[in-house]
Amino acid sequence: MKKIVLLAILAAICSCKSNHTDYETIEKNNEFRENVLKNTAGKYAVLADGYTYFEQANQHSLSGTIILVHGWSVPSYIWKLTFESLKEKGYHVVMLDLYGRGNSDNPNLPQTDALRAKQVIQLANTLKISKAIFVGLSNGGRIISKIADLAPEKVQGLCYVGSSSFQEHATPTNTKVSAQEIKDFIAGYPSRSAGQLEDFYRPENFPDWPHKYEPLLQHKGFAKALLSTDKNLVSMDAIHQKIHQSGIPVYTFWGAHDNVVVYADFKQKLNALLPNRTEYFIPNAGHLPHLENQEVFEGYFLNSLATILN
Repeated sequence: MKKIVLLAILAAICSCKSNHTDYETIEKNNEFRENVLKNTAGKYAVLADGYTYFEQANQHSLSGTIILVHGWSVPSYIWKLTFESLKEKGYHVVMLDLYGRGNSDNPNLPQTDALRAKQVIQLANTLKISKAIFVGLSNGGRIISKIADLAPEKVQGLCYVGSSSFQEHATPTNTKVSAQEIKDFIAGYPSRSAGQLEDFYRPENFPDWPHKYEPLLQHKGFAKALLSTDKNLVSMDAIHQKIHQSGIPVYTFWGAHDNVVVYADFKQKLNALLPNRTEYFIPNAGHLPHLENQEVFEGYFLNSLATILN
């Protein structure tokens, strides 16, 4: 039944699309950024590899700093509910768009974990954040692991939500992205927005979710950034061993029905790498438990933050 409902939603969304000529036509230039600032609550920081869009709340709070890092393609708006909850609780909270995503620049650089981890570290330095709890969603889990590798002194704790950082990857042999690969990827854009619904256990509860994704497909360099990210994936076992040895508090959160990052595929390895982690499973949720079962997720999550900070 779930598959039938999802297919019906996907068909309805795809049938509404009639003009795809605006794919990858928007340059992220000064005019773009000025328009972003007029229509959002965020700001820009000029970092080593480009402009970085971020939103921040309770900058002078003494309750603790939480930095939210998004995943593979959906930018910081995916964290909006959690951002608002942390803001209401009085935490200093920051969320940002990683390079190649959302309102941040698309630098012509290999999309390595280190590129985006350094972006987050540089933003923290710009905002004069000496220590924070880093929260990584899906592919963002890889970024917070790399942050702990590059700047462990900044890390009070690590929270992984549906993280893909524990999956196996062969050593990359060809990380270049060809023009033909980009062309082929963009050819799949008509179904990519609707495909975002596959992250949910109950996609019928999020009918507007694909429409939020549509503007991203207009940004020049989006396809190349995503392709480059995939081509630069490496196994992170050594980093996770280092995190375990460091004693950094680690918390993992999983949607009980996550079919995007399948927990059973790496459960044994995760137990060996991070045996001291605290782990939670969120019922009635897929890959995005913080959205699909906000109440249960935030109950565990807020308690975890309090434990780390106290």
